[in-house]
Amino acid sequence: MTKAEKLRALPSVDIILRDEDVVALQEHNSLAQITNWVRAAVQHCREQILHNPDAFDANPTRWITDYVTRQSKADLGQRLQPVINATGVVLHTNLGRSPMSDAAIDAAKRASHYTNVELNLDSGRRSKRGERLMELLAQLTRAEDALVVNNCAAATVLVLQAIAAGREVIVSRGQLVEIGGGFRLPDVFRAAGVTLREVGTTNRTYLQDYEAAVNEETAAVIRVHRSNFHLSGFVTEPTIDELVQMQRPDSVAMIDDLGSGAMLDLAPYGLQEPNVLNSIRAGADISLFSGDKLFGGPQAGILVGKKTWIEKLRRSPIMRAMRVDKLTLAALEATTEIHLAGNALTELPTLRMITTSADSIRQRCESLLKRIEQTDSITVVPSESQVGGGSIPGSSLPSYALRIAGYPPHHLAHHMREGSVAIQTRVSEEAVIIDLRTVAEDQLTDLADGINSAIRHVHPLANTETAPE
Repeated sequence: MTKAEKLRALPSVDIILRDEDVVALQEHNSLAQITNWVRAAVQHCREQILHNPDAFDANPTRWITDYVTRQSKADLGQRLQPVINATGVVLHTNLGRSPMSDAAIDAAKRASHYTNVELNLDSGRRSKRGERLMELLAQLTRAEDALVVNNCAAATVLVLQAIAAGREVIVSRGQLVEIGGGFRLPDVFRAAGVTLREVGTTNRTYLQDYEAAVNEETAAVIRVHRSNFHLSGFVTEPTIDELVQMQRPDSVAMIDDLGSGAMLDLAPYGLQEPNVLNSIRAGADISLFSGDKLFGGPQAGILVGKKTWIEKLRRSPIMRAMRVDKLTLAALEATTEIHLAGNALTELPTLRMITTSADSIRQRCESLLKRIEQTDSITVVPSESQVGGGSIPGSSLPSYALRIAGYPPHHLAHHMREGSVAIQTRVSEEAVIIDLRTVAEDQLTDLADGINSAIRHVHPLANTETAPE
């Protein structure tokens, strides 16, 4: 066929849209989106033929429909949907970190309708946004006041800009962290219009280093928790109690950036995280932490502390740009109520996962194994769960997992991700590992179905021994 004949033979967009495989894609995609993919595919064929007369000797219809199908799969892979976290990483950044409690989910659902976000139903007058939540947070942390913004990085920017713009803030060199996405603390300082005053060395900073750095330009001293790495060995730095007691003018604020938002002592479970209550008890002027992570709620940045300082933040011109929506307020309010009721370990999924014993997880693995159709290549093995992926470094928990060997591991893991219910596993030593610490009880049936489907559709490796006993 000549170039002109090939161009004339290209199917129209309407013809492709009537193809039964393309019509089936409308179950998960809008007609407008599919039409865009078809037009892009037809245009690609046209350009290829114009560039190379030998392109598409066969009818390009099948290529076009395959292209549209691939685009649909790629789009579905990016679309937000529930995922079973079988990695064993509790605070999995790529999976949204903390799953919320049932109470928080219900509260967010109720708030998705008209809600009294800025209305007092008793008086009928306008109220402050999130007023009750701020009271609950203050009550929980024993602080004088509280404020909520959209994440902990926003809380840091707000504090720096509102109380220290154009002045200096003192920080230890060992705490100049880089958080997710490549955002570095010195860059945050510059963006807030604050001069960074570094003291000490990477591994050793003393109280006198802070005291010697205080001058007439000092607006605040900040302690930053190293939430994504840790220093060990020849290391020294003052505690928050010591920093609060250091010699400084009353106008110099003491800021404590705690990161994870631990409200309980989790040392019995291997976690050495700074505690919010200890920070307030020590006398920090402003303590800030995440609303998700170990607090167990939606993504948010929570600031608690002295009323005069919190009120100054509340009046900042950039506060409105950082405020949270009604869904976050509702979910965070429900989460705070769980903490106040003393039910955090049982009702907050994150803390429940962290505190579950390894023996309980082993029993669940053995129970799940009974639901699998082909168990020759599957064994229950000891595992190491991680508390955080990208945060809370070095904190692992003994666990148990199913180990699936004898199949191409990445192919098997890919099939599980693309199943009717997405399952995220991990691959280790040529096997798929399914750690049940991070799988909820009501997800086990879907998990078993996903494993069975993957094993049925993925061909086993030839001449490969099954997983060791």
